Amino acid sequence: MDFPSLQVVVVSLLWLLYWQFGDHNGGWFSTLLAIAVFAVLIYQSRLIYPYTELHRQEVDSYLFDVDGEKDTLKLLSCNVLMTNRDSHSLLALIRHHNPDVFITLESDQWWQDQLDTLEGYSYAVKCPLDNLYGMHIYSRLPLHESAIHFKVEDDKPSIFTRIAVNDHYRVNLHCVHPAPPAPMENAESTERDVELVLLAKSLADCDKPTIVTGDLNDVAWSATTQLFRQISGLLDPRIGRGLFNTFNAFHWFARWPLDHVFLSNHFKVIHMGRLPKMGSDHFPLLIELAVMSSTDNESGVVHEDVDTERLDSIMNSTVAKENQ
Repeated sequence: MDFPSLQVVVVSLLWLLYWQFGDHNGGWFSTLLAIAVFAVLIYQSRLIYPYTELHRQEVDSYLFDVDGEKDTLKLLSCNVLMTNRDSHSLLALIRHHNPDVFITLESDQWWQDQLDTLEGYSYAVKCPLDNLYGMHIYSRLPLHESAIHFKVEDDKPSIFTRIAVNDHYRVNLHCVHPAPPAPMENAESTERDVELVLLAKSLADCDKPTIVTGDLNDVAWSATTQLFRQISGLLDPRIGRGLFNTFNAFHWFARWPLDHVFLSNHFKVIHMGRLPKMGSDHFPLLIELAVMSSTDNESGVVHEDVDTERLDSIMNSTVAKENQ
């Protein structure tokens, strides 16, 4: 029930407008119900408020006249939907936006064959799978120390690589796609939550430029995503810019920000946007970054203390599952 906060806000607001201006019977129960709905509206609005332009940006925007000329890094991430066979639309978007690096999720061998036709992407990490969890990284920039990991489930990969932005500067890139809590997948969110927590812990003391991206199968304001940010110390460039709802592309009334980009304090945002439909149930997400030194960058906030109760609950659930 973390997902539909925006939908709850809209329905609550419409109900209150009807209660205020509609033709209905009054009475104490109606008033009490209106107070309850108003409380729900306030609570849910507070959850999504940071992901509006009314909130202060967590990652600063890059201003050429202020920040000077910097190296840039443009990334495109897309869950292609394995059964989607409209590769032309995605390839056209990649050619048009010309990212330095693009990441695909749910990409199988068929998708790999289509992506291999793109020119200029001389470096790649490929993990084609036919179980909806294949993953590929293609890059114009050299990739180093690339590795495919199966940290929690032996059929759900994650990828690590280091992008050589120039001869002296490398950016750590982590791509993840944990399984959702859903029928035919996992009865609970334990596997997803554990993968995010393990990744967050590995990044907690890292002072290198770092990007985490992928389909987390979780919304930005959920307790698990917030815990990931608290432990890792990474920043969310959507805060102060917008929700960028990437799923479900097929249903305008039920969309959530499931595709994420988290950044260390080494970047400023040049541009961020959701790209048009390309046949998948996800929209592609594009972000262009200026690569800063951390001392030059004033982006960032002090995250709240780690929710140890939530963390203990996740880890205890894992132990219980392993003992079953």
